[in-house]
Amino acid sequence: MSEDLKNLSILIVDSDRSMRVLCRDMLNAMGIAQVYTVDDGSRAYAELRNRRFDIVITERYMETLDGIDLTRMIRTAADSPNPLVPILMTTAMPSMSDVTEARDAGVTEFLIKPFSANDFKKRITATVTNPREFVQVASYFGPDRRRATKDFYGEDMRGRKQK
Repeated sequence: MSEDLKNLSILIVDSDRSMRVLCRDMLNAMGIAQVYTVDDGSRAYAELRNRRFDIVITERYMETLDGIDLTRMIRTAADSPNPLVPILMTTAMPSMSDVTEARDAGVTEFLIKPFSANDFKKRITATVTNPREFVQVASYFGPDRRRATKDFYGEDMRGRKQK
């Protein structure tokens, strides 16, 4: 068990009580003791204003304030207490548009339910040990959406030659 994980403070946001309990228990089994749970995005945002979290794990689909809207608030609201917090989004029935919308809202990682404890741990570990740089442009603020930097040779989109 990595010491990096042991001291994490994690917020779980899911309207399904059994999923909140399952995630909490998996995190506890990883040695993470500081796990807080809430059942909707508006409660999560209030909790973020009261405590500092290292990671937010949120379900995509919830009533009142869903995971996408919560992510947008965390990333861009003027009163956001921590716009840089890593956000792991989960959902049971994703479409490609869900993944794209999550990425464009500023989600750090995406995980499809049901997931194994091993996959869950891999995502948590990757978030902590290999944090993604943040990008701010006119229409986006969040983790860099590119997964890899590739060497480029040839003419770029602006017509300049690269070596």
